[in-house]
Amino acid sequence: MSAQTPEVRSTEQLREKWMKPEVITGSEILLRSLLLEGVECVFGYPGGAVLYIYDAMYGFEDFKHVLTRHEQGAIHAADGYARASGKVGVCIATSGPGATNLVTGITTAYMDSVPLVVITGNVATTLIGTDAFQEADITGITMPITKHSYLVRDVKDLPRVIHEAFHIASTGRKGPVLIDIPKDVSATMTLFEPSSNAVNLRGYNPRMVPNKLQLDKLVQAIEESERPMILAGGGVIYSGGHEALYEFVKKTEIPITTTLLGLGAFPSGDDLWTGMPGMHGTYTSNMAIQKADLLINIGARFDDRVTGNLNGFAPHAKIVHIDIDPAEIGKNVPTDIPIVGDVKTVLEMLNPEVKRADRADEWRAWIKQSKAEVPFSYQDSETVLKPQWVIEMLNETTKGEAIVTTDVGQHQMWAAQYYKFNQPRSWITSGGLGTMGFGLPSAIGAQMAHPERLVISINGDGGMQMCSQELAICAINNIPVKIVIINNQVLGMVRQWQELIYDNRYSHINLEGSPDFVKLAEAYGVKGLRATNKEEARKAWAEALETPGPVVVEFVVSKGENVYPMVTQGSTIDQMLLGDA
Repeated sequence: MSAQTPEVRSTEQLREKWMKPEVITGSEILLRSLLLEGVECVFGYPGGAVLYIYDAMYGFEDFKHVLTRHEQGAIHAADGYARASGKVGVCIATSGPGATNLVTGITTAYMDSVPLVVITGNVATTLIGTDAFQEADITGITMPITKHSYLVRDVKDLPRVIHEAFHIASTGRKGPVLIDIPKDVSATMTLFEPSSNAVNLRGYNPRMVPNKLQLDKLVQAIEESERPMILAGGGVIYSGGHEALYEFVKKTEIPITTTLLGLGAFPSGDDLWTGMPGMHGTYTSNMAIQKADLLINIGARFDDRVTGNLNGFAPHAKIVHIDIDPAEIGKNVPTDIPIVGDVKTVLEMLNPEVKRADRADEWRAWIKQSKAEVPFSYQDSETVLKPQWVIEMLNETTKGEAIVTTDVGQHQMWAAQYYKFNQPRSWITSGGLGTMGFGLPSAIGAQMAHPERLVISINGDGGMQMCSQELAICAINNIPVKIVIINNQVLGMVRQWQELIYDNRYSHINLEGSPDFVKLAEAYGVKGLRATNKEEARKAWAEALETPGPVVVEFVVSKGENVYPMVTQGSTIDQMLLGDA
Protein backbone atom coordinates (compact mmCIF):
# COMPACT_ATOMS: atom_id res chain seq x y z
CA MET A 1 0.00 0.00 0.00
CA SER A 2 1.47 3.36 -1.03
CA ALA A 3 1.71 6.28 1.35
CA GLN A 4 -0.90 8.13 -0.71
CA THR A 5 -3.52 5.36 -0.50
CA PRO A 6 -5.79 5.70 2.57
CA GLU A 7 -6.50 2.60 4.59
CA VAL A 8 -10.03 1.33 4.00
CA ARG A 9 -11.62 -0.04 7.13
CA SER A 10 -14.91 -1.84 7.50
CA THR A 11 -17.72 -0.59 9.72
CA GLU A 12 -17.00 -3.46 12.09
CA GLN A 13 -13.35 -2.42 12.38
CA LEU A 14 -14.37 1.17 13.05
CA ARG A 15 -16.88 0.10 15.70
CA GLU A 16 -14.19 -1.94 17.43
CA LYS A 17 -11.99 1.15 17.40
CA TRP A 18 -14.75 3.39 18.77
CA MET A 19 -15.71 0.90 21.48
CA LYS A 20 -12.17 0.38 22.71
CA PRO A 21 -12.15 0.93 26.50
CA GLU A 22 -9.65 3.65 27.37
CA VAL A 23 -9.36 6.78 29.47
CA ILE A 24 -10.58 9.71 27.39
CA THR A 25 -12.39 13.02 27.87
CA GLY A 26 -16.14 13.48 28.08
CA SER A 27 -15.98 15.17 24.68
CA GLU A 28 -14.33 12.13 23.10
CA ILE A 29 -16.89 9.90 24.83
CA LEU A 30 -19.66 12.00 23.26
CA LEU A 31 -18.28 11.69 19.75
CA ARG A 32 -17.63 7.97 20.02
CA SER A 33 -21.07 7.34 21.52
CA LEU A 34 -22.74 9.23 18.67
CA LEU A 35 -20.88 7.13 16.12
CA LEU A 36 -21.89 3.96 17.94
CA GLU A 37 -25.53 5.08 17.66
CA GLY A 38 -25.09 5.16 13.88
CA VAL A 39 -24.94 8.94 13.52
CA GLU A 40 -23.74 9.85 10.04
CA CYS A 41 -23.73 13.62 10.26
CA VAL A 42 -24.06 16.29 12.95
CA PHE A 43 -25.08 19.90 12.32
CA GLY A 44 -23.79 22.56 14.66
CA TYR A 45 -22.23 25.87 15.61
CA PRO A 46 -19.40 26.19 18.14
CA GLY A 47 -19.05 28.48 21.14
CA GLY A 48 -17.27 28.70 24.45
CA ALA A 49 -19.14 26.00 26.37
CA VAL A 50 -18.64 23.36 23.65
CA LEU A 51 -15.05 24.13 22.68
CA TYR A 52 -13.75 20.94 24.30
CA ILE A 53 -16.23 19.01 22.13
CA TYR A 54 -15.12 20.82 18.98
CA ASP A 55 -11.49 20.33 19.96
CA ALA A 56 -12.18 16.59 20.11
CA MET A 57 -13.50 16.78 16.53
CA TYR A 58 -10.16 18.15 15.31
CA GLY A 59 -8.50 15.45 13.26
CA PHE A 60 -11.30 12.96 14.04
CA GLU A 61 -11.84 11.80 10.46
CA ASP A 62 -14.59 9.33 11.34
CA PHE A 63 -16.82 12.11 12.66
CA LYS A 64 -18.73 14.28 10.16
CA HIS A 65 -19.86 17.75 11.21
CA VAL A 66 -21.52 20.43 9.09
CA LEU A 67 -20.97 24.01 10.24
CA THR A 68 -24.16 25.98 9.64
CA ARG A 69 -24.39 29.75 9.79
CA HIS A 70 -26.99 29.91 12.58
CA GLU A 71 -28.12 27.51 15.28
CA GLN A 72 -31.65 27.62 13.87
CA GLY A 73 -30.21 26.44 10.56
CA ALA A 74 -28.47 23.59 12.38
CA ILE A 75 -31.57 22.24 14.07
CA HIS A 76 -33.79 22.61 10.99
CA ALA A 77 -31.14 20.75 8.97
CA ALA A 78 -31.09 17.97 11.57
CA ASP A 79 -34.89 17.92 11.40
CA GLY A 80 -34.89 17.61 7.61
CA TYR A 81 -32.29 14.85 7.83
CA ALA A 82 -34.45 12.93 10.31
CA ARG A 83 -37.67 13.29 8.30
CA ALA A 84 -36.00 12.27 5.04
CA SER A 85 -34.00 9.35 6.44
CA GLY A 86 -36.16 8.02 9.28
CA LYS A 87 -33.09 8.19 11.53
CA VAL A 88 -32.42 10.42 14.53
CA GLY A 89 -31.16 13.88 13.61
CA VAL A 90 -28.42 15.44 15.74
CA CYS A 91 -27.32 19.01 16.30
CA ILE A 92 -24.89 20.78 18.67
CA ALA A 93 -24.87 24.32 20.04
CA THR A 94 -23.17 26.22 22.80
CA SER A 95 -24.74 27.51 26.02
CA GLY A 96 -26.90 30.60 26.48
CA PRO A 97 -27.86 32.19 23.14
CA GLY A 98 -26.64 29.19 21.20
CA ALA A 99 -29.00 26.93 23.11
CA THR A 100 -31.93 29.35 23.08
CA ASN A 101 -31.57 29.78 19.31
CA LEU A 102 -32.54 26.11 19.08
CA VAL A 103 -35.88 26.54 20.84
CA THR A 104 -37.96 27.21 17.71
CA GLY A 105 -36.48 24.16 15.98
CA ILE A 106 -37.03 21.95 19.01
CA THR A 107 -40.67 23.03 19.12
CA THR A 108 -41.01 22.40 15.39
CA ALA A 109 -39.76 18.84 15.83
CA TYR A 110 -41.84 18.25 18.96
CA MET A 111 -45.08 19.35 17.28
CA ASP A 112 -44.42 17.11 14.28
CA SER A 113 -43.05 14.08 16.20
CA VAL A 114 -39.56 14.19 14.68
CA PRO A 115 -36.74 12.25 16.44
CA LEU A 116 -33.85 14.54 17.35
CA VAL A 117 -31.03 14.45 19.87
CA VAL A 118 -30.13 18.04 20.69
CA ILE A 119 -26.77 18.56 22.40
CA THR A 120 -26.04 21.81 24.18
CA GLY A 121 -23.08 22.98 26.20
CA ASN A 122 -23.45 24.73 29.52
CA VAL A 123 -21.26 26.56 31.98
CA ALA A 124 -19.23 24.47 34.41
CA THR A 125 -21.17 22.62 37.10
CA THR A 126 -19.66 24.90 39.76
CA LEU A 127 -21.22 27.93 38.00
CA ILE A 128 -24.69 26.58 37.34
CA GLY A 129 -27.27 28.81 38.98
CA THR A 130 -24.94 31.82 39.35
CA ASP A 131 -26.03 33.68 36.22
CA ALA A 132 -22.60 33.09 34.75
CA PHE A 133 -21.68 34.40 31.30
CA GLN A 134 -23.84 32.71 28.64
CA GLU A 135 -25.68 30.60 31.18
CA ALA A 136 -29.27 29.61 30.46
CA ASP A 137 -31.42 26.91 32.03
CA ILE A 138 -32.01 25.21 28.70
CA THR A 139 -33.41 22.03 30.29
CA GLY A 140 -36.00 24.15 32.09
CA ILE A 141 -36.72 26.31 29.04
CA THR A 142 -37.34 23.29 26.82
CA MET A 143 -39.19 21.09 29.30
CA PRO A 144 -42.59 21.56 27.58
CA ILE A 145 -41.16 20.92 24.08
CA THR A 146 -39.00 17.82 24.54
CA LYS A 147 -39.81 14.19 25.22
CA HIS A 148 -37.09 14.21 27.84
CA SER A 149 -34.01 16.20 28.80
CA TYR A 150 -30.77 15.48 30.63
CA LEU A 151 -28.34 17.67 32.52
CA VAL A 152 -25.18 15.56 32.74
CA ARG A 153 -23.27 16.32 35.93
CA ASP A 154 -21.01 13.24 35.97
CA VAL A 155 -18.92 12.28 32.95
CA LYS A 156 -19.41 8.59 33.79
CA ASP A 157 -23.10 8.99 32.94
CA LEU A 158 -22.50 10.21 29.39
CA PRO A 159 -22.49 6.83 27.53
CA ARG A 160 -25.71 5.75 29.26
CA VAL A 161 -27.43 9.11 28.75
CA ILE A 162 -26.61 9.21 25.04
CA HIS A 163 -27.82 5.64 24.54
CA GLU A 164 -31.06 6.37 26.41
CA ALA A 165 -31.61 9.63 24.52
CA PHE A 166 -31.54 7.89 21.15
CA HIS A 167 -33.91 5.22 22.43
CA ILE A 168 -36.41 7.77 23.74
CA ALA A 169 -36.23 9.95 20.62
CA SER A 170 -36.82 7.08 18.22
CA THR A 171 -39.44 4.97 20.01
CA GLY A 172 -43.09 5.46 20.82
CA ARG A 173 -44.29 8.84 19.60
CA LYS A 174 -41.01 10.14 18.30
CA GLY A 175 -39.63 13.51 19.32
CA PRO A 176 -36.67 15.60 20.45
CA VAL A 177 -34.49 14.78 23.46
CA LEU A 178 -32.04 17.34 24.86
CA ILE A 179 -28.67 16.57 26.46
CA ASP A 180 -27.07 19.50 28.29
CA ILE A 181 -23.35 19.01 29.02
CA PRO A 182 -21.50 21.39 31.35
CA LYS A 183 -18.08 22.47 30.14
CA ASP A 184 -16.15 20.73 32.90
CA VAL A 185 -17.96 17.45 32.20
CA SER A 186 -16.86 17.61 28.56
CA ALA A 187 -13.26 18.13 29.72
CA THR A 188 -13.10 15.51 32.50
CA MET A 189 -11.30 12.27 31.72
CA THR A 190 -12.63 8.84 32.65
CA LEU A 191 -12.63 5.25 31.44
CA PHE A 192 -14.95 4.97 28.44
CA GLU A 193 -17.30 2.02 28.79
CA PRO A 194 -19.81 2.01 25.90
CA SER A 195 -23.46 1.57 26.78
CA SER A 196 -24.96 -1.00 24.44
CA ASN A 197 -27.42 -2.77 26.70
CA ALA A 198 -31.14 -2.78 25.99
CA VAL A 199 -32.73 0.34 27.45
CA ASN A 200 -35.20 -0.29 30.25
CA LEU A 201 -36.54 2.98 31.60
CA ARG A 202 -38.94 2.93 34.49
CA GLY A 203 -42.26 4.44 33.46
CA TYR A 204 -41.39 4.52 29.75
CA ASN A 205 -42.91 1.62 27.87
CA PRO A 206 -44.66 2.68 24.64
CA ARG A 207 -47.46 0.34 23.71
CA MET A 208 -46.74 -1.20 20.31
CA VAL A 209 -49.32 -4.00 20.16
CA PRO A 210 -53.00 -3.01 20.29
CA ASN A 211 -55.89 -4.61 22.15
CA LYS A 212 -57.27 -7.38 19.90
CA LEU A 213 -60.85 -6.73 21.02
CA GLN A 214 -60.62 -3.16 19.72
CA LEU A 215 -59.41 -4.46 16.36
CA ASP A 216 -62.39 -6.78 16.19
CA LYS A 217 -64.71 -3.82 16.79
CA LEU A 218 -63.12 -1.98 13.88
CA VAL A 219 -63.45 -4.98 11.56
CA GLN A 220 -67.14 -5.19 12.42
CA ALA A 221 -67.61 -1.43 11.97
CA ILE A 222 -66.16 -1.65 8.46
CA GLU A 223 -68.53 -4.48 7.56
CA GLU A 224 -71.52 -2.44 8.74
CA SER A 225 -70.48 0.90 7.23
CA GLU A 226 -72.01 2.42 4.11
CA ARG A 227 -69.86 5.56 4.00
CA PRO A 228 -66.44 4.72 5.52
CA MET A 229 -63.52 7.14 5.25
CA ILE A 230 -59.84 6.90 6.25
CA LEU A 231 -57.95 9.91 7.59
CA ALA A 232 -54.22 9.06 7.51
CA GLY A 233 -51.53 11.24 9.07
CA GLY A 234 -47.80 11.50 9.64
CA GLY A 235 -47.87 8.59 12.08
CA VAL A 236 -48.18 6.22 9.11
CA ILE A 237 -44.90 7.50 7.70
CA TYR A 238 -43.07 7.67 11.03
CA SER A 239 -43.97 4.06 11.81
CA GLY A 240 -42.96 2.80 8.37
CA GLY A 241 -46.56 1.68 7.87
CA HIS A 242 -47.19 2.97 4.34
CA GLU A 243 -47.11 -0.48 2.72
CA ALA A 244 -49.46 -1.90 5.36
CA LEU A 245 -51.77 1.11 4.83
CA TYR A 246 -51.82 0.47 1.09
CA GLU A 247 -52.79 -3.15 1.67
CA PHE A 248 -55.49 -2.09 4.15
CA VAL A 249 -57.01 0.38 1.68
CA LYS A 250 -56.89 -2.07 -1.22
CA LYS A 251 -58.50 -4.86 0.80
CA THR A 252 -61.29 -2.69 2.17
CA GLU A 253 -61.59 -0.28 -0.80
CA ILE A 254 -62.25 2.55 1.64
CA PRO A 255 -61.57 6.07 0.29
CA ILE A 256 -58.64 7.81 1.96
CA THR A 257 -57.56 11.36 2.68
CA THR A 258 -54.07 12.19 3.94
CA THR A 259 -53.22 15.15 6.16
CA LEU A 260 -50.51 17.71 5.39
CA LEU A 261 -47.91 15.61 7.21
CA GLY A 262 -49.38 12.41 5.81
CA LEU A 263 -48.76 13.31 2.15
CA GLY A 264 -46.82 10.47 0.57
CA ALA A 265 -48.21 7.86 2.95
CA PHE A 266 -50.54 6.75 0.14
CA PRO A 267 -50.01 7.16 -3.63
CA SER A 268 -51.61 10.37 -4.85
CA GLY A 269 -52.52 8.84 -8.21
CA ASP A 270 -54.76 6.15 -6.71
CA ASP A 271 -58.49 6.36 -7.43
CA LEU A 272 -59.34 5.97 -3.73
CA TRP A 273 -57.20 8.95 -2.66
CA THR A 274 -59.24 12.13 -2.26
CA GLY A 275 -56.43 14.57 -1.50
CA MET A 276 -55.68 16.58 1.61
CA PRO A 277 -58.41 17.58 4.09
CA GLY A 278 -58.92 20.68 6.17
CA MET A 279 -58.47 24.42 5.82
CA HIS A 280 -56.94 24.23 2.32
CA GLY A 281 -57.94 20.67 1.51
CA THR A 282 -59.97 19.31 -1.37
CA TYR A 283 -63.72 19.70 -1.63
CA THR A 284 -64.09 15.92 -1.84
CA SER A 285 -62.02 15.19 1.28
CA ASN A 286 -63.87 17.70 3.43
CA MET A 287 -67.33 16.76 2.22
CA ALA A 288 -66.53 13.05 2.56
CA ILE A 289 -65.54 13.50 6.20
CA GLN A 290 -68.75 15.40 6.86
CA LYS A 291 -70.89 12.74 5.14
CA ALA A 292 -69.06 9.66 6.47
CA ASP A 293 -70.72 7.23 8.86
CA LEU A 294 -67.31 5.77 9.85
CA LEU A 295 -64.11 7.82 10.12
CA ILE A 296 -60.91 5.83 10.71
CA ASN A 297 -58.10 8.08 11.91
CA ILE A 298 -54.74 6.38 11.37
CA GLY A 299 -51.80 8.23 12.88
CA ALA A 300 -53.21 11.76 12.79
CA ARG A 301 -53.98 14.01 15.75
CA PHE A 302 -57.22 15.81 14.77
CA ASP A 303 -55.43 19.13 14.40
CA ASP A 304 -57.67 22.20 14.25
CA ARG A 305 -56.53 22.91 10.67
CA VAL A 306 -58.01 19.52 9.74
CA THR A 307 -61.18 19.56 11.82
CA GLY A 308 -62.32 23.16 11.58
CA ASN A 309 -65.09 23.87 14.09
CA LEU A 310 -65.17 20.78 16.29
CA ASN A 311 -68.86 21.21 17.06
CA GLY A 312 -69.69 20.33 13.46
CA PHE A 313 -66.88 17.92 12.61
CA ALA A 314 -67.84 14.53 11.12
CA PRO A 315 -71.33 14.78 12.63
CA HIS A 316 -72.58 11.41 11.35
CA ALA A 317 -69.46 9.32 11.87
CA LYS A 318 -68.45 6.67 14.35
CA ILE A 319 -64.89 7.72 15.20
CA VAL A 320 -62.00 5.25 15.24
CA HIS A 321 -58.60 6.57 16.31
CA ILE A 322 -55.39 4.56 15.90
CA ASP A 323 -52.39 6.22 17.56
CA ILE A 324 -49.30 5.23 19.53
CA ASP A 325 -49.83 8.16 21.89
CA PRO A 326 -52.82 7.47 24.16
CA ALA A 327 -52.92 11.15 25.14
CA GLU A 328 -54.07 12.05 21.61
CA ILE A 329 -57.06 9.72 21.60
CA GLY A 330 -60.16 11.59 22.67
CA LYS A 331 -58.21 14.82 23.24
CA ASN A 332 -60.01 16.81 20.55
CA VAL A 333 -62.64 14.50 19.08
CA PRO A 334 -64.66 11.98 21.15
CA THR A 335 -63.63 8.50 20.07
CA ASP A 336 -65.89 5.45 19.77
CA ILE A 337 -63.20 2.87 19.08
CA PRO A 338 -59.80 3.82 20.56
CA ILE A 339 -56.84 1.73 19.38
CA VAL A 340 -53.51 2.41 21.07
CA GLY A 341 -50.50 0.97 19.29
CA ASP A 342 -47.85 1.39 16.63
CA VAL A 343 -49.59 2.16 13.33
CA LYS A 344 -47.61 -0.37 11.31
CA THR A 345 -48.22 -3.10 13.90
CA VAL A 346 -51.93 -2.30 14.08
CA LEU A 347 -52.38 -2.39 10.31
CA GLU A 348 -50.40 -5.61 9.94
CA MET A 349 -52.68 -7.23 12.51
CA LEU A 350 -55.80 -5.85 10.83
CA ASN A 351 -54.98 -6.78 7.23
CA PRO A 352 -55.57 -10.54 7.55
CA GLU A 353 -58.95 -9.83 9.19
CA VAL A 354 -60.51 -7.07 7.10
CA LYS A 355 -62.59 -7.51 3.97
CA ARG A 356 -63.99 -5.27 1.27
CA ALA A 357 -66.54 -2.76 2.54
CA ASP A 358 -69.33 -4.21 0.40
CA ARG A 359 -72.02 -1.76 1.49
CA ALA A 360 -70.04 1.23 0.24
CA ASP A 361 -70.41 0.93 -3.55
CA GLU A 362 -72.62 4.02 -3.86
CA TRP A 363 -70.21 5.88 -1.60
CA ARG A 364 -67.23 5.03 -3.81
CA ALA A 365 -69.18 6.17 -6.86
CA TRP A 366 -69.94 9.51 -5.17
CA ILE A 367 -66.27 9.95 -4.28
CA LYS A 368 -65.22 9.36 -7.88
CA GLN A 369 -67.83 11.77 -9.21
CA SER A 370 -66.97 14.48 -6.68
CA LYS A 371 -63.25 14.29 -7.48
CA ALA A 372 -64.02 14.76 -11.17
CA GLU A 373 -66.47 17.61 -10.67
CA VAL A 374 -64.62 19.72 -8.08
CA PRO A 375 -60.82 19.41 -8.48
CA PHE A 376 -58.30 22.04 -7.42
CA SER A 377 -58.48 24.86 -9.95
CA TYR A 378 -57.21 28.36 -10.63
CA GLN A 379 -57.41 31.02 -13.32
CA ASP A 380 -54.30 30.55 -15.44
CA SER A 381 -52.70 33.41 -17.33
CA GLU A 382 -50.38 33.77 -20.31
CA THR A 383 -49.13 37.16 -19.16
CA VAL A 384 -48.74 36.74 -15.40
CA LEU A 385 -46.91 33.83 -13.80
CA LYS A 386 -49.25 31.93 -11.48
CA PRO A 387 -47.76 30.11 -8.46
CA GLN A 388 -50.03 27.09 -8.96
CA TRP A 389 -48.71 26.70 -12.51
CA VAL A 390 -45.13 26.85 -11.23
CA ILE A 391 -45.78 23.96 -8.81
CA GLU A 392 -47.48 21.97 -11.56
CA MET A 393 -44.42 22.52 -13.76
CA LEU A 394 -42.10 21.33 -10.99
CA ASN A 395 -44.25 18.23 -10.58
CA GLU A 396 -44.41 17.45 -14.30
CA THR A 397 -40.68 17.90 -14.90
CA THR A 398 -39.67 15.75 -11.94
CA LYS A 399 -42.52 13.23 -12.30
CA GLY A 400 -43.29 13.70 -8.60
CA GLU A 401 -40.12 11.83 -7.64
CA ALA A 402 -38.23 14.60 -5.83
CA ILE A 403 -37.91 15.21 -2.11
CA VAL A 404 -39.73 18.49 -1.57
CA THR A 405 -39.25 20.71 1.45
CA THR A 406 -41.16 23.93 2.01
CA ASP A 407 -41.17 26.97 4.15
CA VAL A 408 -44.52 28.18 5.54
CA GLY A 409 -47.25 30.18 3.86
CA GLN A 410 -49.18 30.20 0.60
CA HIS A 411 -46.41 28.45 -1.33
CA GLN A 412 -46.55 25.61 1.22
CA MET A 413 -50.24 25.05 0.56
CA TRP A 414 -49.86 25.29 -3.22
CA ALA A 415 -47.03 22.74 -3.04
CA ALA A 416 -49.22 20.42 -0.95
CA GLN A 417 -52.07 20.82 -3.42
CA TYR A 418 -50.31 20.63 -6.78
CA TYR A 419 -47.23 18.47 -6.24
CA LYS A 420 -48.15 14.78 -6.28
CA PHE A 421 -46.37 12.52 -3.81
CA ASN A 422 -46.25 8.77 -4.29
CA GLN A 423 -43.78 7.67 -1.64
CA PRO A 424 -43.18 8.47 2.02
CA ARG A 425 -40.48 10.83 3.32
CA SER A 426 -40.61 12.85 0.10
CA TRP A 427 -42.56 15.74 1.64
CA ILE A 428 -40.90 17.73 4.43
CA THR A 429 -42.70 20.70 5.93
CA SER A 430 -43.39 22.33 9.28
CA GLY A 431 -46.96 21.38 10.08
CA GLY A 432 -47.84 21.85 13.72
CA LEU A 433 -45.75 24.93 14.47
CA GLY A 434 -45.70 26.50 11.01
CA THR A 435 -42.09 27.69 11.25
CA MET A 436 -40.89 30.26 8.75
CA GLY A 437 -37.22 29.72 7.90
CA PHE A 438 -37.63 25.93 7.93
CA GLY A 439 -37.53 25.34 4.17
CA LEU A 440 -33.90 25.85 3.12
CA PRO A 441 -32.02 24.28 6.07
CA SER A 442 -34.38 21.29 6.15
CA ALA A 443 -33.60 20.73 2.47
CA ILE A 444 -29.89 20.73 3.29
CA GLY A 445 -30.51 18.02 5.87
CA ALA A 446 -32.66 16.02 3.46
CA GLN A 447 -29.98 16.22 0.77
CA MET A 448 -27.33 15.06 3.25
CA ALA A 449 -29.55 12.08 4.03
CA HIS A 450 -30.12 11.30 0.34
CA PRO A 451 -27.23 12.65 -1.74
CA GLU A 452 -28.41 10.63 -4.74
CA ARG A 453 -31.90 12.18 -4.93
CA LEU A 454 -33.20 15.45 -6.28
CA VAL A 455 -34.17 17.76 -3.41
CA ILE A 456 -36.29 20.84 -4.09
CA SER A 457 -36.71 23.55 -1.46
CA ILE A 458 -39.84 25.64 -2.14
CA ASN A 459 -39.88 28.95 -0.28
CA GLY A 460 -41.74 32.22 -0.12
CA ASP A 461 -39.88 35.51 -0.34
CA GLY A 462 -40.61 36.08 3.36
CA GLY A 463 -39.44 32.79 4.84
CA MET A 464 -36.44 32.64 2.53
CA GLN A 465 -34.97 35.67 4.27
CA MET A 466 -35.13 34.05 7.69
CA CYS A 467 -32.43 31.43 7.02
CA SER A 468 -30.96 32.60 3.70
CA GLN A 469 -27.48 32.58 5.23
CA GLU A 470 -27.50 28.79 4.90
CA LEU A 471 -26.91 29.29 1.16
CA ALA A 472 -23.26 29.41 2.20
CA ILE A 473 -23.48 25.77 3.29
CA CYS A 474 -24.85 24.75 -0.09
CA ALA A 475 -22.02 26.52 -1.90
CA ILE A 476 -19.14 25.44 0.35
CA ASN A 477 -20.23 21.78 0.53
CA ASN A 478 -21.65 21.69 -3.03
CA ILE A 479 -25.01 20.49 -1.74
CA PRO A 480 -27.09 20.36 -4.96
CA VAL A 481 -30.42 21.56 -3.57
CA LYS A 482 -32.66 23.31 -6.08
CA ILE A 483 -34.00 26.32 -4.19
CA VAL A 484 -37.27 27.72 -5.49
CA ILE A 485 -38.53 31.12 -4.37
CA ILE A 486 -42.19 31.91 -5.06
CA ASN A 487 -41.87 35.70 -4.94
CA ASN A 488 -45.13 37.62 -4.69
CA GLN A 489 -43.44 40.52 -2.86
CA VAL A 490 -45.78 40.19 0.09
CA LEU A 491 -46.48 38.08 3.17
CA GLY A 492 -48.98 36.15 1.09
CA MET A 493 -50.93 34.15 3.63
CA VAL A 494 -51.20 37.11 5.98
CA ARG A 495 -52.38 39.22 3.03
CA GLN A 496 -55.00 36.59 2.17
CA TRP A 497 -56.38 36.59 5.71
CA GLN A 498 -56.39 40.39 5.80
CA GLU A 499 -58.32 40.42 2.52
CA LEU A 500 -60.91 37.78 3.40
CA ILE A 501 -61.29 38.21 7.17
CA TYR A 502 -60.04 41.72 8.02
CA ASP A 503 -61.93 43.61 5.26
CA ASN A 504 -58.90 44.40 3.08
CA ARG A 505 -57.02 46.17 5.88
CA TYR A 506 -53.50 45.34 4.71
CA SER A 507 -51.21 45.99 7.64
CA HIS A 508 -47.40 45.63 7.43
CA ILE A 509 -47.16 42.89 4.81
CA ASN A 510 -45.27 44.59 1.98
CA LEU A 511 -41.98 42.85 1.15
CA GLU A 512 -41.07 44.92 -1.91
CA GLY A 513 -37.86 45.96 -0.16
CA SER A 514 -36.62 42.35 -0.27
CA PRO A 515 -33.17 41.74 -1.75
CA ASP A 516 -32.43 40.80 -5.33
CA PHE A 517 -32.49 37.04 -4.74
CA VAL A 518 -30.36 36.32 -7.82
CA LYS A 519 -27.63 38.65 -6.57
CA LEU A 520 -28.02 37.24 -3.05
CA ALA A 521 -27.47 33.72 -4.37
CA GLU A 522 -24.46 34.83 -6.40
CA ALA A 523 -23.01 36.59 -3.35
CA TYR A 524 -22.90 33.19 -1.63
CA GLY A 525 -21.43 31.49 -4.68
CA VAL A 526 -24.69 29.87 -5.80
CA LYS A 527 -26.11 30.17 -9.31
CA GLY A 528 -29.16 32.45 -9.37
CA LEU A 529 -31.91 32.53 -11.99
CA ARG A 530 -35.12 34.52 -12.35
CA ALA A 531 -38.36 33.96 -14.28
CA THR A 532 -41.31 36.31 -14.79
CA ASN A 533 -43.34 34.36 -17.39
CA LYS A 534 -43.92 30.78 -18.47
CA GLU A 535 -41.24 30.72 -21.14
CA GLU A 536 -38.62 32.07 -18.77
CA ALA A 537 -39.85 29.71 -16.05
CA ARG A 538 -39.45 26.59 -18.20
CA LYS A 539 -36.00 27.70 -19.36
CA ALA A 540 -34.75 28.63 -15.88
CA TRP A 541 -36.01 25.43 -14.30
CA ALA A 542 -34.48 23.29 -17.05
CA GLU A 543 -31.14 25.02 -16.47
CA ALA A 544 -31.45 24.45 -12.73
CA LEU A 545 -32.05 20.72 -13.23
CA GLU A 546 -29.07 20.48 -15.57
CA THR A 547 -26.75 22.25 -13.12
CA PRO A 548 -24.90 19.75 -10.88
CA GLY A 549 -24.65 22.06 -7.86
CA PRO A 550 -27.06 24.24 -5.89
CA VAL A 551 -29.27 26.70 -7.77
CA VAL A 552 -31.68 29.43 -6.69
CA VAL A 553 -34.62 30.01 -9.04
CA GLU A 554 -36.82 33.00 -8.30
CA PHE A 555 -40.30 32.87 -9.84
CA VAL A 556 -41.91 36.31 -9.77
CA VAL A 557 -45.63 35.56 -9.46
CA SER A 558 -48.89 37.48 -9.19
CA LYS A 559 -49.22 39.38 -5.93
CA GLY A 560 -52.93 38.96 -5.22
CA GLU A 561 -53.31 35.21 -5.72
CA ASN A 562 -55.18 33.34 -2.96
CA VAL A 563 -55.06 29.70 -1.85
CA TYR A 564 -58.41 27.99 -2.44
CA PRO A 565 -60.34 26.16 -1.15
CA MET A 566 -60.23 27.86 2.23
CA VAL A 567 -62.11 27.20 5.45
CA THR A 568 -62.11 30.28 7.65
CA GLN A 569 -61.63 29.89 11.40
CA GLY A 570 -64.85 29.12 13.22
CA SER A 571 -66.39 27.40 10.19
CA THR A 572 -66.97 23.71 9.70
CA ILE A 573 -64.88 22.08 7.00
CA ASP A 574 -67.80 21.80 4.59
CA GLN A 575 -68.16 25.61 4.65
CA MET A 576 -65.47 26.20 2.06
CA LEU A 577 -64.59 29.29 0.06
CA LEU A 578 -63.91 27.80 -3.36
CA GLY A 579 -62.65 30.97 -5.05
CA ASP A 580 -63.59 32.19 -8.49
CA ALA A 581 -61.59 29.76 -10.61
